[in-house]
Amino acid sequence: MQAIPYDRANTTMAAFAMCDACRAEYDDPADRRFHAQPVACPACGPRVWLETRDGGRRVEGEDPCRAASLLLRHGSIVAIKGLGGFQLACDAADEVAVARLRRLKRRERKPFALMARDLQAVRRYCTPNQTERELLANAAGPIVILRANGPECVAASVAPGVGTLGFMLPSTPLHRLLMESLEGALVVTSGNTSDEPPCIDNADARARLGRIADVFLMHDRDIARRVDDSVARVVQGTPRMLRRARGYAPAPLLLPEGFADTPAVLAMGGELKNTFCLARDTQAIVSHHLGDLADALTYADYRRAIAQYLRLFDHEPEVIALDSHPEYLSRKIGQELAQALQVPAVEVQHHHAHLAACMAENGVPFDALPMLGVALDGLGYGDDGTLWGGEFMLADYRGYTRLGRFKPVAMPGGTRAIDEPWRNAYAQLRAAFDWQGLTRQYGGLDIVRFLSHRPRAALDTMIAQRVNSPLSSSVGRLFDAVAATVGICRERVLYEGQAAIELEALVDPRALRDDSDAHAYPFEIVSTAPDGLRCIEPRPMWEALLDDLLRGVPVPLIAARFHKGLAIAIERMVEGLADLLSGPADTRSVALSGGVFQNRVLFEQVVTRLDAAGFRVLTHRQVPANDGGLSLGQAVVAAARGR
Repeated sequence: MQAIPYDRANTTMAAFAMCDACRAEYDDPADRRFHAQPVACPACGPRVWLETRDGGRRVEGEDPCRAASLLLRHGSIVAIKGLGGFQLACDAADEVAVARLRRLKRRERKPFALMARDLQAVRRYCTPNQTERELLANAAGPIVILRANGPECVAASVAPGVGTLGFMLPSTPLHRLLMESLEGALVVTSGNTSDEPPCIDNADARARLGRIADVFLMHDRDIARRVDDSVARVVQGTPRMLRRARGYAPAPLLLPEGFADTPAVLAMGGELKNTFCLARDTQAIVSHHLGDLADALTYADYRRAIAQYLRLFDHEPEVIALDSHPEYLSRKIGQELAQALQVPAVEVQHHHAHLAACMAENGVPFDALPMLGVALDGLGYGDDGTLWGGEFMLADYRGYTRLGRFKPVAMPGGTRAIDEPWRNAYAQLRAAFDWQGLTRQYGGLDIVRFLSHRPRAALDTMIAQRVNSPLSSSVGRLFDAVAATVGICRERVLYEGQAAIELEALVDPRALRDDSDAHAYPFEIVSTAPDGLRCIEPRPMWEALLDDLLRGVPVPLIAARFHKGLAIAIERMVEGLADLLSGPADTRSVALSGGVFQNRVLFEQVVTRLDAAGFRVLTHRQVPANDGGLSLGQAVVAAARGR
């Protein structure tokens, strides 16, 4: 759609004039195609064809979908013009084809999504429960993360190191025709090289994908806007959005009681996994997932999408909501817009926005008492100029009080520490032990030998002098450090969150069920940190973990004990803060938000323990817990402050 109302002239079908036969059906009130805007036939509608990459020569004389299916079975990579962008497909059982797609797409390890013909075909690879089957069959057609039946069911390079497969069913007639003659699954991934947005234009696809795809399954209907596939996962029996895009956005979300007179807000979102949000009166419209704004094409898409949404929904912003990070591109664009429109710009702290988004989608009323919140993620700019990411707050929509946090630890190298987990491991171990004591007690460990050959003197100077070594309370970086210590992604990660995802995948589920809490790694809760906040100190955890490594305890058991110990520490911190608080506050409700809570093991452990302790636990379902939900939180905070 290009505009409202939903009439053919306002859609990408406008270019296809109806023939007399189609027009007769369209105009006949007794016909099932009466006023069906996309009505078309082979004579007047869009055309589908298969073409080679060597100059765009069309493959003639065959049904293009059947011909593409045959090529896929013989190892070809096919570029498919989908609903929201081009996709690249190959046979998921063909290791050579999958490895070639990885190399050409420059996507070394990040898991690929899969498409199967129907639910019966999915069961060859996974065993979805009833809720997962319903989600797969939903008209929105999301990718659903499922536990794999075994590592041998698809090519080893489809989803290495994660133990899950992301499946979707055909969501367009073109995909359905393509899959008709295929019994096995296809890898179906975005039509781009890594970190770029997918192609949506035929000429652009030929130019950018010509070195990757062997053939193109094309059609001549334009794609109105670039939209990724949505991604969801069923956790504790409830579908939860990991990426909200095709099929879900821009469906409006109802704002809680008390927001009836919300002014027209434009919330700009974050830097990674960006979405923006339009809010007015009783509704919020969160955009489709846009991605990382540092990419030039995504940045241009972001600006274009904002203009499209403002026009489509006739939205004239009266307030612009921004993240408080001074270097976020979303913030800078928001400031430009606020100045151009002569409207106020409202800063919203990153983790407050996370919690406000969780509260809003759970229907917490505008005038509700402040409640406890736990926001755990990779990084967010804090009010003290450090990087936060392990936060315990008392929050309502108008504001928050920071009550506690994880111990801040340096990130030597700044953003390099995000890509090189060993840097976080070194900083964490340096904060927990002196180096001589560490080498004396644990010198035989592989991680200590590895770090001994790193430039420790330079790192120590950087940390001591705060040179490109910002302090961070991030739990995401703690996961990176633990993963590197046990040998996962030690030198570098190949995609965002890889170290934590692969550490989670190694968790021994029997240990979660059977291993006593006494074996969970302990964290200390310091009640009087220098800044007056309660603090979770990880030193005891590191001692127990390194002792287990010395004893040769298997890594899956170590991973389980870390997750369980972390969950216990979070629950203890929440209980302690609830007991400590006085004055008007809802101390028996707690909101959980931030990308770390997309870790299924940690999420289930924390929620189960808080439930058992008598807390009402609010979690995300409709919008992601990660930065894809930030814009909703920014919007409701800006609306609340404007009242």
